[in-house]
Amino acid sequence: MSNKGAAHDPETLAFYDREAKNYAVRPKPERNKRLEQFLTSLAPGAKILELGCGGGQDSEAMIRAGFDVTPTDGSPGLAREAERRLGQPVKILRFEDLDERAAFDAVWASACLLHVPADRLADVLTNVHAALRGGGRFYASYKMGDGGDRDSLGRYYNFPSREKLAAAYKQAGDWATVTMEEAAGGGYDGVPRTFLHVTAVKA
Repeated sequence: MSNKGAAHDPETLAFYDREAKNYAVRPKPERNKRLEQFLTSLAPGAKILELGCGGGQDSEAMIRAGFDVTPTDGSPGLAREAERRLGQPVKILRFEDLDERAAFDAVWASACLLHVPADRLADVLTNVHAALRGGGRFYASYKMGDGGDRDSLGRYYNFPSREKLAAAYKQAGDWATVTMEEAAGGGYDGVPRTFLHVTAVKA
């Protein structure tokens, strides 16, 4: 990683620490169809790294489906909440500290890399690429926009365009495929947004 500064926003992490208990129990749909679709593309028992696990709901679903899951979050408060849900340790991991090499069959990063400072996103994606085994799958979602900004709650978002996001993935490493899908969505601030759902497969 280059020394451009942290690949996390301290104010955003502080927000999640303050809000951890409420955030971890916020209402979510009973079924996560994107996660289900992602899991069907993996071999049984595949080793999955979850970045930004939040309250642990997605990790819980993956573990229940028989996968070998490593849940992580950059917020100590959220990691504690996820540990309560999962009954297992949750590693406190900031994106710039990911240094695994060909260790995982898949990486699941739902609505978390959207907080990475825009000038560090390619570096973080490089770390994810390195952590994947050949043929490994990587899902991440972003709120689309025209550049970094904060929401009404003070959280930083990189708000990338399709073009800038594609360029960051290209810079990160050699992918067999990178697919992007736009879809309407919301968030903790209640503001409707267009999300970019990106699935990449390591060459």
